[in-house]
Amino acid sequence: MRFVRIPRDRIGVLIGHKGEVKEEIERLTKTRLKIDSRSGDVQIDDSRVDDPLAPIKAENIVTAIGRGFSPEHAFRLLDDDAYFILFDLRDYVGRKENHIRRVKGRIIGREGRTKRILENMTDSIISVYGHTVAVITTIEYLEVIRTAIEMLINGSKHGTVYKYLQRKRREIEMGYQGNW
Repeated sequence: MRFVRIPRDRIGVLIGHKGEVKEEIERLTKTRLKIDSRSGDVQIDDSRVDDPLAPIKAENIVTAIGRGFSPEHAFRLLDDDAYFILFDLRDYVGRKENHIRRVKGRIIGREGRTKRILENMTDSIISVYGHTVAVITTIEYLEVIRTAIEMLINGSKHGTVYKYLQRKRREIEMGYQGNW
């Protein structure tokens, strides 16, 4: 049994039209979801699961939807090579709303430019929601995107982060060419 709490305004997305998202999660992971729409508590019953990773995937999908991802993007977490990272900005800058807003603005960038660059350079999907930044990525870019976001949170210049991303992307691409 696993438990997740999601924001109440995301419960409708988790359930979906006529319960289709909830049913799809249950079908694909062989778990059962019990959703308390008043508190946002989601109970994941994994008693009938044969795949030991399925409950973790179900928990990641529920958490991803709760952190602002669309169900379509969250379902990418069913792939064995997809990873979910969650940054709670309060852990980095405290609870002051203006500090959280400033850091969110650094990650999103003017008209979403920084977020788009991060996503494109690392083949990732990023959601900035509430006081969190969530990422769905692959193993190749797991540490790269984690480092890039932490650099932005800690105040590194955007240009420095972009150069870091370019260097790491080249290294990863060259590594694949060397293995052929």
